Amino acid sequence: MIYIGITGHRFLTERDKIINSIDEVLKKIKRIYKSQDFIILSPLAEGADRLLVVEAFKILKASLFVPLPLPESEYLKDFKTKNSKEEFLKLLKKASKVIHFPKIANREKSYGKVGKYIVDNCNILIAVWDGKDEQGIPGTANIVKIARSLSKPIAIIYAGNRIPGTEEPTSLGKKQGKIILENFHKNFKEDTK
Repeated sequence: MIYIGITGHRFLTERDKIINSIDEVLKKIKRIYKSQDFIILSPLAEGADRLLVVEAFKILKASLFVPLPLPESEYLKDFKTKNSKEEFLKLLKKASKVIHFPKIANREKSYGKVGKYIVDNCNILIAVWDGKDEQGIPGTANIVKIARSLSKPIAIIYAGNRIPGTEEPTSLGKKQGKIILENFHKNFKEDTK
């Protein structure tokens, strides 16, 4: 069983580039780990978390485990649009397992706890990330930092974040969608399409 964790930005532009890179990484994982079953660990936040889940269902026919940072009714408040809430609930229904944590009064610590859980329990981490420090709650940069400290295999898919203080996504230009592999064995890195 291969557990694939996801972390990444919520606000994304040039999604086609990101999706193509996610697909490339997932296909490579499928080729290298042919006889394995796959489980995706995702809290189903907007953006990268959901993109990876949708693609993993198509490419890996993976199961989904959802560690929720907050009780479902509270977590839904973080999604502003009706469409986003509906998408979350639709994906949540497809989960093989939903993981609830004891309630923590501090919302940011709840998110941090879920990120740490994903890193601790994944075999591979996929990070849709701009490579910079986070702008808000403990997020992608912190999760990548923890994964690096544990020498976890990480597939970084470069993606712009957002203009600070807004929800307006940014692009990394030519770097948007670029894949960097860290801590993977040589055969994985050399595998081609």
